[in-house]
Amino acid sequence: MLKRLDADSWVPGRRASLEDVYPAVNDIIENVKANGDAALFEYAKKFDRCELDSLLVTEDEREDAYEDVDPKIVEYLIEAESRITEFHEYQKKEDLWLRQLHPGITLGIKTTPLNRAGCYIPGGRASYPSTAIMTVVPARVAGVESICACTPPPANSMTIAALDIAGATEIVRAGGAQAVAAMALGTESIEPVQKIVGPGNVYVTAAKILLRGNAEIDFPAGPSEICIIADESANPSFIAADILAQAEHDPNAACVLVTTSESLADKVSADVKMMAKSAPRAEIIEKALTNSGYIPAADLKDAVSISDRIAPEHLSIQVSDPLPVLSAVRNAGSIFVGPYTPVACGDYASGTNHVLPTAGYASVYSGLNVSHFCKTSTVQIIEQEGLEEIGDIVEALAEAEGLFAHSESVKIRRK
Repeated sequence: MLKRLDADSWVPGRRASLEDVYPAVNDIIENVKANGDAALFEYAKKFDRCELDSLLVTEDEREDAYEDVDPKIVEYLIEAESRITEFHEYQKKEDLWLRQLHPGITLGIKTTPLNRAGCYIPGGRASYPSTAIMTVVPARVAGVESICACTPPPANSMTIAALDIAGATEIVRAGGAQAVAAMALGTESIEPVQKIVGPGNVYVTAAKILLRGNAEIDFPAGPSEICIIADESANPSFIAADILAQAEHDPNAACVLVTTSESLADKVSADVKMMAKSAPRAEIIEKALTNSGYIPAADLKDAVSISDRIAPEHLSIQVSDPLPVLSAVRNAGSIFVGPYTPVACGDYASGTNHVLPTAGYASVYSGLNVSHFCKTSTVQIIEQEGLEEIGDIVEALAEAEGLFAHSESVKIRRK
């Protein structure tokens, strides 16, 4: 069931080419730019089969959404939001710090939240109230005052309730590339945002990339993926369950086991085959497993090297002595250590964020966090004593570059 893969050629998440959809996405962007709300109504009818008379979810509709959701689910959403908020609070930086690094020279950093952010909450194959919380909470914790959340119509009640719990200031019935365009460019009903975050399909990702000149984005993201580093001590059933959990996301999801034990790979493969038969989303899982498999590693150092080349969205470490492996890892979106740490916990309630870079982007991007919604300004306070200390350096270097007015701006203060 799990085929052997080549460590040098297997790369997850790059099968769906963004270039293939850029023309269609660009047409959508131009339509939204030209026609605003009317374009969103048009696409809701075309893609979502919804006749809308309003894009914005009202306060009454927010309240009504709770009535449509199992009270126990609401309770769990509130608890999950609390845990996610708690973890993200630890990511906050000081609003302003100043340090006197040399006599008369005080330097620092001023951290300021963005004014307005946009969160994309997918729909389609499933509803994702967890993503609603994961995208909105770090923005709210950062101090963003205006948070616009877009989700495909007709806007699932669980998603609306989750967005309300998380603190979204407005909820918009719009999905796909058109929602990204509306948040980036603005329409009659939607003010433009400064940054757009959240996962989506290849069309959503393409729109985010094409509109970066209008609104910054978190990172490109594609189908879900997991890499599992395991040795002979690992429980094959646990690994098989983790593989199926990622495979059920999307037919293009990718799962790879990197192991020092061929016998473990055989056991995991047998368990995957058995468990997949009875899985509710078996059709999706079966397709995803064609993108998946195992890679043999000579030792754990080799396993880490293979994993770092993959730079997976999710990395599970299931070995007898995991901390040295954890310390050695350089590239991973989110890391899950030990046999009792399934990725699903990070998806919902441990507190970490599940909006993560895929397709190898974990080598250069961090998962969604509070810093994504902040910007920093450097601060300097230089007294006369400090100016004397560095004045000669500044004057000489400015003149060496031919910028004599720069030099004079220092000289005039030193006279």
